[in-house]
Amino acid sequence: MTKFMNEDFLLESKSANILFHTFAKNVPIFDYHCHLDPKEIYEDKHFEDLAELWLGGDHYKWRLMRANGTAEKFITGEGSGYEKFRAFASCMPYAMGNPLYHWSHLELQRYFNIEETLSEKTAKDIWNKANARIKQPNFSARQLIKDSNVHALCTTDDPADSLEYHLKLKNDTSFKTKVLPAMRPDKALDITSEGFIDYMNLLADVANMPISNFEELCIALKQRIAFFHEVGCKASDHGFTDLPYEAYTKDEIETIFKKAMKGSKLTQKEVDQYKTALLIFLGSEYKKKNWVMELHISALRNNSTRSLLKVGINAGFDSIHDADMAVNLSKLLDHLEKQGDLPKTILFTMNPKDNWVIASMAGNFQSDEAISKMQFGTAWWMQDHRDGMQEHMKCFANSGLLGRFIGMLTDSRSFVSYTRHEYFRRILCNLIGGWIENGEYADDLDEVGKIIEDICLNNARRYFEV
Repeated sequence: MTKFMNEDFLLESKSANILFHTFAKNVPIFDYHCHLDPKEIYEDKHFEDLAELWLGGDHYKWRLMRANGTAEKFITGEGSGYEKFRAFASCMPYAMGNPLYHWSHLELQRYFNIEETLSEKTAKDIWNKANARIKQPNFSARQLIKDSNVHALCTTDDPADSLEYHLKLKNDTSFKTKVLPAMRPDKALDITSEGFIDYMNLLADVANMPISNFEELCIALKQRIAFFHEVGCKASDHGFTDLPYEAYTKDEIETIFKKAMKGSKLTQKEVDQYKTALLIFLGSEYKKKNWVMELHISALRNNSTRSLLKVGINAGFDSIHDADMAVNLSKLLDHLEKQGDLPKTILFTMNPKDNWVIASMAGNFQSDEAISKMQFGTAWWMQDHRDGMQEHMKCFANSGLLGRFIGMLTDSRSFVSYTRHEYFRRILCNLIGGWIENGEYADDLDEVGKIIEDICLNNARRYFEV
C-alpha cells in the first residue's frame, strides 16, 4: 500500500514524477487572482490560533461543516476557536474524494510538518502542535508568503479603494513579493443594487468630481484606472451570474443612468444595456493600459435568503448557474474587437457544461498582439478539484495550446492556500506524464519540462508582464 500523501502523491508514472520533482516543484508562484487583504500583508499579520488562520473566511470549509450537520455557532458564530476546529476535524474522515481532504492535509504537512491525518480523534493533538508553531515570532503573513515562494500576487480591489497598503508595500524594499492591485468594478456595474446610488456618491467623492450622468461615470472610472495603473495594476476582474449583451445608443444609456440615480425601476433590457455599455467602455480602457480582463461567469450567489440574512455574503451559499452564455459572450468580444479595443482576456466558468463553449470561443479572437491572448481560465471554484482540473486541461489541449496556458490561481482569502498550486502542478505533471508514458507525446523531458515551468509561472509572467 502506498503511504498516504507521500512525496509522489498523485504522480502515477515515472515521467510524471520527473516532471514534478525536477521542473514544477520549486518554480515560484504567481497568484494572479486572490482575495488576500493587503493591509494584513503590510502589517505582517500574526494569527491567534489555527481556527483564525484556517477557518476564518473560508467558505469552502464552512460548506463542508454544514453538510456534516454542524451548528452555525461552530462555523461562523460565537463558538471558541477550538470548538470550531474540532467541528471541522470531525468532517474529515467523511470527505474522501473532496479536494478539501487533500488541501487540508497538504497545508498541515507544508506549514506545520504535521503528517497525522485529521479527525476528531486527532484534533486536540494537531491543534496543540499547530498553535505552537503559530505562536512563534516568524509565523506571520509575510513569512507564509515568502515560505510559499510567491513571486507576485494580485488582490481584488474596488475602484474607490485608496490602495493605501499597496502603495506602502510598493515602497517597502524589505518585502520582495510583488503585491499588485486588481480592479473589480462590480459595484459600478450593478445598477439594480440597493447601494448603487450611495456607491456613485462614494466614487464621486474619491474622484473629486460630480457623477450625475453616464459620461461623468466613465470619466471618474478612467481616472481611477489611471491611478490603479500607477500603483502597478495589471488586471481587472468581473463577476457575472449572466453575462450581459444588449445593443444600446448613447442617449439610451444616459436616460437609463439618470433613471437609476432617481431610484426608478429599470427593465431587464435597460439593465443589460447599461452593463453592456459600461463593460465595453471598461474593456477599451483596459486595452489602452495593456491590462488583462478577467471574466468570471456563472456563479449563482446568495441562494439561501435565510442564511444570507443570518450570516451575510461570501459565506458559502453560492452555487453553479446554468444559463446559456455563448451568444452574449460572442457579441461582447466581437464588439470590442471590431472597435480595436479587445484586451487580453481570461474567461472563467463555474459550470463545466460551458467548458467547450469558452474554450472554442477563445479561439475565435486570438491575435498576434499576445501569445494566446484569449485564455480559457483555470478550473474555477466548483470546478477547482482533481477531476475539474483534468477535464479543463484536456479541453484546453483539445481546443488550443495547453503549453501556453497561464496556469493556476488560488482565488482565496487564506495565507496557507498556496498548496493549491502544488496540487495543480501534481495534476498537470501527472496528466502530461501519462501522455508521455502512453506514447501520446514526445519523451523529451527537458523540452516538456520547460513547458511545465512555463505553465506554472513563465506564461503568466509574460501575459501579465509582471
